[in-house]
Amino acid sequence: MSAIVDKVGATWPGYAFSVMILAQETTTTTTLAPPDPERPLTDFVIDLFDLEEGSLTAGLLGQIIEPVLQIVFIVVVAWLASRFLRGAVRRVVRRIKERGVGIEIRLGEGDSTVSTRRSQRLDALSTVISSAVSFVVWTIAGLMILGTTFGLDITPLLAGAGILGIAIGFGAQDLVKDVISGLFLLAEDQYGVGDSVDLGDASGVVEGISLRTTRVRDVTGTLWFIPNGEIKRVGNKSQQWSRAIIDVDIAYDSDIDEAAAVIKRVADGMAAEDDWKPIILEPPEIWGVEALGANGVTLRLVVKTRPGEQWAMARELRRRIKQALQHASIELPFPQRVVWLRHDTHYFRHDPDDHDHSSPSEAAGKAAPEEGAAVTSDEKA
Repeated sequence: MSAIVDKVGATWPGYAFSVMILAQETTTTTTLAPPDPERPLTDFVIDLFDLEEGSLTAGLLGQIIEPVLQIVFIVVVAWLASRFLRGAVRRVVRRIKERGVGIEIRLGEGDSTVSTRRSQRLDALSTVISSAVSFVVWTIAGLMILGTTFGLDITPLLAGAGILGIAIGFGAQDLVKDVISGLFLLAEDQYGVGDSVDLGDASGVVEGISLRTTRVRDVTGTLWFIPNGEIKRVGNKSQQWSRAIIDVDIAYDSDIDEAAAVIKRVADGMAAEDDWKPIILEPPEIWGVEALGANGVTLRLVVKTRPGEQWAMARELRRRIKQALQHASIELPFPQRVVWLRHDTHYFRHDPDDHDHSSPSEAAGKAAPEEGAAVTSDEKA
C-alpha cells in the first residue's frame, strides 16, 4: 500500500494525501468468539496422563465432568458461607438478648413483658438480616457459575442489573421508603404490638407491624393502615412507664392543705394495696395548685405506673378521692348563679340558697320596659 501511495504521489502530488486517508480508513471486520472457559482440572489430567486434547476422554472431562464439579463446588461453598453468616447473626442477636436481661427489674415490673418484646423485635431483625445475607451470597454464587463454568461475560449482566435497579428505585420510591422506615422502626423499638401510640394521623393501639405498614386500631374500633414512610412522629404512651395525671377541683372556701392531705392519703393507701402495688411504680406526688378556675381551685396529683395501666388506675383513684373528700366535708365546686326575676316593673332577687327577695342595687341599673329584659344572671364564686 505504501508503494502505491509513493507512486501516486510521484505522479499526482496533489492526490497523495487523499489516498493515505482512504488507506487508513479501510478496516477489516472480524468476528470474535467468546473465550473458552478455563478448565484447570482437565488440563491437569491431560498433562498427567498424556492424553490428546481432542480425544473423547478429554472432551467428556472438559465439557461435562469439570463443569458439573465446578457448579457443585460453588454451591457447596455458597451454602457453607450462608450457614456461617446466618449463624453469626443469630449469635450476635443471642448476645444482645442476654445483655438486655434485667430491664424488667429496673422498671419494677413483675413479669417479662419488656424482655419478651425485646426478644420478638430482635428475632424480626435477625430474620430480615439473615434473608438479606442469603440473597447476597446466592446471587454471587450464581454470577460465579455463569462466569467461571459457562464462560459468559457477566459485565453486561451487572450493567443491566444496575440499570434495572435504578429503574425500580425511581418507580418504587414510596415502597423503598416504607421498607427502610420499617427497618428503622424495628431497630429503634419506637413502638410494638399492643402499645398505645399517637402517630399524628391516627391514635390507638398497635395491632401489627410489617416492613411496609403499621396497623393501628383507634378507640372507635376503626383499623388504620399507615405506611411506615409517612410516619413523621411517634408518641408512645406505653413504653417503659406511664404517668397518670389527676386534677381534683375543690371549692374556694375549702382548706387547700387539708384537701391535699386527704388526696395524698388516699393515693398512698391505694399504692400500698397488694392489687395495685405491682402497677404503681413510685409513691404518688401532689404537685400543688394547678389552676384557679371560675368555680374552684384545681389540685394536681401524679402517679407513675406501668405502661398502659394509668387509665384504669386513675379511674379507681378518682372514685376513692371523691368519697374521701365527701367524708371529710370538703366541698366540691359547682356553678352558682344569682337570678333576677321581674314582676311588672319591679325586680326581685331570687337566690336558690336563702330564697330572699330584694330589689337590685343602683349600680346594677334598671332595665327599661321597652328593652324587654325579663331575666338577667351573673356568676357568683
